[in-house]
Amino acid sequence: MGVPYDTGALVAADRGERRQWARHRALLARRVVPTVPAPVLAQSWRGGSRQALLARLLAGCDIEALDDQQARSAGSLAARAATTDIVDVCVVEGALRRHDLVVSSDEGDLRAIRGHTEAFRARPVISVVMPVFDPPEGLLSKAIQSVLDQVYPHWELCVADDASTQPHVRETLERFAALDPRIKVTYRPKNGHICEATNTAIELATGEFIALFDHDDVLSPVALYEVAAEVDAHPDAQLIYSDEDKIDAEDRRFDPYFKPDWNPDLNYGQNYISHLSVYRAALIRELGGFRKGFEGSQDWDLLLRAIDRIPPSAIRHIPKLLYHWRAVPGSTALQLAEKSYPVEAARMALEDHFRRRGETVEMHPVPGDHWRVKYPVPSPAPLVSLIIPTRNAAKLVRQAVDSILSTTDYPNYEIIIVDNESDDPETIEYLAEIGRGSDPRTRVLPFHAPFNYSAINNFAVREAHGDVVGLLNNDVEAINRDWLSEMVSHAVRPGIGAVGAMLYYPLNTVQHAGVILGLGGVAGHPFKEFPRGDQGQKNRLRLVQNYSAVTAACLVIRKDRFLEVGGFNEKDLPIAFNDVDLCCKLIEAGYRNLWTPHAEFYHHESATRGVEDTPEKKARFQSEIDYMMNTWGALLMADPAYNPNLTLVGEDFSPAYLSRAAKSWTAHLP
Repeated sequence: MGVPYDTGALVAADRGERRQWARHRALLARRVVPTVPAPVLAQSWRGGSRQALLARLLAGCDIEALDDQQARSAGSLAARAATTDIVDVCVVEGALRRHDLVVSSDEGDLRAIRGHTEAFRARPVISVVMPVFDPPEGLLSKAIQSVLDQVYPHWELCVADDASTQPHVRETLERFAALDPRIKVTYRPKNGHICEATNTAIELATGEFIALFDHDDVLSPVALYEVAAEVDAHPDAQLIYSDEDKIDAEDRRFDPYFKPDWNPDLNYGQNYISHLSVYRAALIRELGGFRKGFEGSQDWDLLLRAIDRIPPSAIRHIPKLLYHWRAVPGSTALQLAEKSYPVEAARMALEDHFRRRGETVEMHPVPGDHWRVKYPVPSPAPLVSLIIPTRNAAKLVRQAVDSILSTTDYPNYEIIIVDNESDDPETIEYLAEIGRGSDPRTRVLPFHAPFNYSAINNFAVREAHGDVVGLLNNDVEAINRDWLSEMVSHAVRPGIGAVGAMLYYPLNTVQHAGVILGLGGVAGHPFKEFPRGDQGQKNRLRLVQNYSAVTAACLVIRKDRFLEVGGFNEKDLPIAFNDVDLCCKLIEAGYRNLWTPHAEFYHHESATRGVEDTPEKKARFQSEIDYMMNTWGALLMADPAYNPNLTLVGEDFSPAYLSRAAKSWTAHLP
């Protein structure tokens, strides 16, 4: 059986993963900072087969006995041997269950959950609404049984049969309804499809919250408890969602989606919220329930209407696998392309959302049945000051400037080359050429002081004429004509801080696609060295989204927002992490940072900076790590744009060996 996902022993075997986790946990308690980040011990995950073969290779190994070189060799061998998609399903199952924080037979956990439930300030009834139309008998029974198996007792199951044609459906529903009075069933005389049937189920609901549930899916036994615990911790919650995975006809689990916390711009590209979704019942009724005509994307339409009315703080994410989405032939879970109508319904829902907000945007399809929202550039287009610091490196600077001048279709920009005391004759001549007015859009700004990346850029921003500034390394090369229009269109939006671009190595592999906090220590780049055009995890390499940070190798931001948060930290972060620190300050100020794959550059990475190879440089780098850890430690340990179930040592969004999400009932354990 081909399985598109495998947490496998590739990460399970990675003692670096566990070591990194332990160091992060020690960070806030003892302020212990690793001098060197834990090594990445495995090849990048691409789709399952490599990882599964590595799992087999390591299945008989003493994991702790593997040294780093042996682990790398195993990874390389697995990569070379990856010629089949056949995997041992038990590897997937075992790895997924490591991310389930409770086992139903664990009496200690169950006692603690019951104790926690009794301690809730309120114990809301959660109405699980389930529209039904001709599901297979066995799958319908399993769906209902998963509700009956909930460890949280305050629920009701509201079922609306949508005029099913198979006799086993009524027989099954009546049998379960007789077992438990919390199960309510109504039978619609006429088939009305998913929206009308769900609204009928909602009419039965008396609970304070409504959980959306499909007739062949499965809930984790702790799903409703976790929702109630989240409500107890955050009484203002209006919408709660969880992570999810898929489950096949034989009840084998695979393909998890470990999601970020609320990510508004990712939500415009895909309905990543999906399952499990739980709404405050009053909100759903205020919205009028589901709208006929949006079948296939009715959940996304409901979400888009809900976020018009509730603040982001009312949207809560539970980073746990609480919902198992049934994937059988013909289901949307298995392959969206098997049903074309959800794609058009999604377009309608998104266009309607932006009309309600009075925003004029263009909707463009993205491979994978997802979307790109293209925002307009203001008219007139604001002046953008593109800042390129350099010392010598004439060929690189010329390449960067020429690529911008010849490629960029944005109508109003200037290029400021900040010369940090170049002494190379070729560079001096090139800068003199610019000074003589070779192109009126370019100018040279001398900076006479020792190299300090933060100070150079702060100085240039103050001298910039534009209302928008773009920070560029001297070793980048523009690729697509509308890169600056794309970045400016986002940077001028309300609430947006820094905007980052897609950067490739010259061999057309990904160098930068956002920044994950805590990855490898302080921060790291996800999807590094993935091929250009790769979809990444759940198509995220193709979608505009919010990341906590982006790199200043190519960063666009409104000048007033840069200055509002104090720009770069010249004193504590003269070389490294100043862009990450800037982005953290923007988050603290209430902005959200954004990365777009639709602004593309080649990046000849750090071609002129050199390496940290002297005692002085190493000491300076360590002090910068210390500063970041001490200043932003809590954020580095829990990046809201990432997920505590994902690795901190790999750059591929692969699952961690163990979840970093805490048990909600920990305080009640004996």
